[in-house]
Amino acid sequence: MKKLFGTDGIRGIANTELTPELSFKMGRIVASLLGNADASLNPFFLVGRDPRLSGTMLEGALVSGINSAGMDVRLLGIVPTPAVAYLTAKLEAAGGAMISASHNPVEDNGIKFFNGQGFKLDPELETEMEKLYFAKEDKLARPVGKNIGRTYHCGEALQYYLSFLKNLFPEPAGIKIVIDCAHGALCEIAPKFYEELGAEVVSINSSPDGELINVNCGSTNPAMLKKTVLEEKADLGLAFDGDGDRLIAVDEQGQTVDGDVIMAVCAAYLKEKGRLRSSKLVATVMSNGGLEIVGDRHGFSVLRTKVGDRYVLEKMQRGHYSLGGEQSGHIIFSDVLATGDGLLTSLQLLKVMLLKGEPLSELAAIMPRFPQLLINCRVKNKDAWENNQRIVEAVKEAEKRLTGGRVLVRASGTEPLIRIMLEGKDASLLKTVSRELAEIVNLEMGIPE
Repeated sequence: MKKLFGTDGIRGIANTELTPELSFKMGRIVASLLGNADASLNPFFLVGRDPRLSGTMLEGALVSGINSAGMDVRLLGIVPTPAVAYLTAKLEAAGGAMISASHNPVEDNGIKFFNGQGFKLDPELETEMEKLYFAKEDKLARPVGKNIGRTYHCGEALQYYLSFLKNLFPEPAGIKIVIDCAHGALCEIAPKFYEELGAEVVSINSSPDGELINVNCGSTNPAMLKKTVLEEKADLGLAFDGDGDRLIAVDEQGQTVDGDVIMAVCAAYLKEKGRLRSSKLVATVMSNGGLEIVGDRHGFSVLRTKVGDRYVLEKMQRGHYSLGGEQSGHIIFSDVLATGDGLLTSLQLLKVMLLKGEPLSELAAIMPRFPQLLINCRVKNKDAWENNQRIVEAVKEAEKRLTGGRVLVRASGTEPLIRIMLEGKDASLLKTVSRELAEIVNLEMGIPE
């Protein structure tokens, strides 16, 4: 059976892969399953989106599907993904959905679903939804008359989420911050949020533009942010992605502070304050090996998972750990929220800066880094590489050449890509080996240009 769900919901090119028809049908399915899961929950669904051009098209189809299953919908409008997760639990909804492709290109879109507790759906439930989707006959109920679901606008609910975050942290008065909103979901939220906290804010890429979302900006490309931080002599810069669940920072010297460094800084601080549960930090196999060095120096250990925030959260929940995340800036502070949240992460980082009284560059120096190289190869079938003997042998040979280093080849969970990561002590050797490995992957599986 063809899979619809990846590591972070359903994604694809809008209107060809992720169609209105698919959205409508998944709306019917998720409302039918979650609406009957817990009779104590209110029979309504929350739906938010980012500013992508295809967002309103897919929103209309998804909402119609949910309504056709007899469930009301409350529309949140343009909001960050973590707000949907938080409000789903806060308002005791049956479930929630965010229409966004996060950091993906403009033409893509996606749907992330949340259960009534604000968690992403269990893989078992996703599998059940896929079975119903591909079933030859639609046997789901179709209520009529007064039992058909209705749709309401509920934009004011966002204030619950923002008030929740504001009440957790000291005011960053006197701090000058440059904020890159990536033309995404936080454009009309993050600059105002920090201004109300007392910070001096310079915002860039701050129009919610569906044609420009993530284009040469935001957490995937902080070049403009670096330049602006230096020009404005700011204390730091904050780069979010299209749906606001990731953060990449820039220090006052214009240097990138990625998710690994943010985790290192926050883990060391939490350990110092006795709040890093079980003295464990959860990271993925993509995170830099320097994290283990920070852990050795500061008394915590690093647990590794597969790539994907769902795997990070699963391990955190099993071990009751308080901090985990990804190099990409998708970080979970589970004592506050059980989902990655760029705005929350920025507040946690600022909190450490303010309480320790140190500039971000000094805090970031905690993290030694091994050279890493990341290469993406666009392929026809991203899941077939493990059965390609030439690629498998090339990976083994690369591992031998990088004595003591690491080679990670994996299929992207969100795009038709094979991602190659190499880590080692010799940057020059990494370039040579990575180029040769990428050439083999492209020859064997690549899409001709």
